[in-house]
Amino acid sequence: MATMTLKLESDEKVRVNTCRFCGHTLNTTFVDLGMSPLCETYPSPEEVHKGEMFYPLHVFVCEDCLLVQLEEFESPEKIFSDYLYFSSYSDSWLKHCENYTAEMINRFGLDKKSFVVEVASNDGYLLQYFVKRGIRVLGIEPAANVAKVAIEKGVPSLTRFFGTQLALELAAKGQTADLITANNVLAQVPDLNNFVEGLKLLLKSEGVLTLEFPHLLRLIERNEFDTIYHEHFSYFSLITTIRILEAHGLRVFDVEELPTHGGSLRVYSSRMEARSHAERSSVKAVLHDEKSYGLESIEGYRGFAHQVKETKFALLDFLLSAAKEGKTVTGYGAPGKSATLLHYCGIGKDLVQYTVDRSPHKQSRLLPGTHIPIYHPDRIRQTRPDYVLILPWNLKDEIIQQLQFIREWGGQFVVPIPKVTVC
Repeated sequence: MATMTLKLESDEKVRVNTCRFCGHTLNTTFVDLGMSPLCETYPSPEEVHKGEMFYPLHVFVCEDCLLVQLEEFESPEKIFSDYLYFSSYSDSWLKHCENYTAEMINRFGLDKKSFVVEVASNDGYLLQYFVKRGIRVLGIEPAANVAKVAIEKGVPSLTRFFGTQLALELAAKGQTADLITANNVLAQVPDLNNFVEGLKLLLKSEGVLTLEFPHLLRLIERNEFDTIYHEHFSYFSLITTIRILEAHGLRVFDVEELPTHGGSLRVYSSRMEARSHAERSSVKAVLHDEKSYGLESIEGYRGFAHQVKETKFALLDFLLSAAKEGKTVTGYGAPGKSATLLHYCGIGKDLVQYTVDRSPHKQSRLLPGTHIPIYHPDRIRQTRPDYVLILPWNLKDEIIQQLQFIREWGGQFVVPIPKVTVC
């Protein structure tokens, strides 16, 4: 999203937000979630006195291209250069990536002569499986602390932000890719046009680009409002994704619906002139679902804010009732989405005593803004809470399986999305 400043006759200045893809003026609110800090900051107890910056979580939808988007308040350099999100702490996500590797090798005939590039490669969670199969890879990851872990795993990694300039540099060295994968990064790019143009430049003439991202249709349908945070600048339907890719000479030829992150899409595309990849019926099927839900017109986006309020009221009712009854509630997980959920709902340490996380990089720190402490998962066994609020609800099945021991003292799980459920 770009921002312009208009100068009025009275010298008063008015900010005008414009769409980061098509440049159209943004007037329509998708949802306004109030103020929230950056979701992956996690201050230490010693840093709390320094204060934190809070920014608006006001989401717009472009009336022209229908891209749902946040204004950019902090640069990617500020957010992602030193990052505390490591992908390798979810067993189910690692299995997802291992399966992806096998599928791509089999479907597109990748071998030791092939070259695979991942943009936003994090700690090597995905490319490590291509390395094990003897396929040449390159990870591109702007967070130096995270890329270091990937390199230690044997995954060659560049500590750079990706865009047209880096793509041109790699292409000039003959490092164009047979397969480019970009998982859950498109949403984190403020300059969409520069990024997508770079993907095309890095792709071989018959190469394949796969993009995975949370599906806007599922976000609306399943009320997944906590997946909206400042690190995610945009939210994508297939309708809008096709428009963006086609504007840069890329053609979508297949799409898969995935269960990850509350419902995601894996979009397959190639250069417009490529002859190797015929369009599959899945593309029309997903487009039909989106159009049936109303996402082809601005009217389909207007009801989301109301259902978000209903979820807020229900979660607060449950937590307040538990507190009045003397019940203890702790959290599980410290995902980025927890910052949005807790701040929008007004939940602090008085209602959720602490949370736990498997990542040692988050333990002994605090959730942003609320300053709810983060401990090792063993803390749950030690304190025996009545309820465990699952903050990364997209991993609820995995987490419930890991924490079955809370049943020993009658503990129960609380899943906040799509509606408050106690199980």
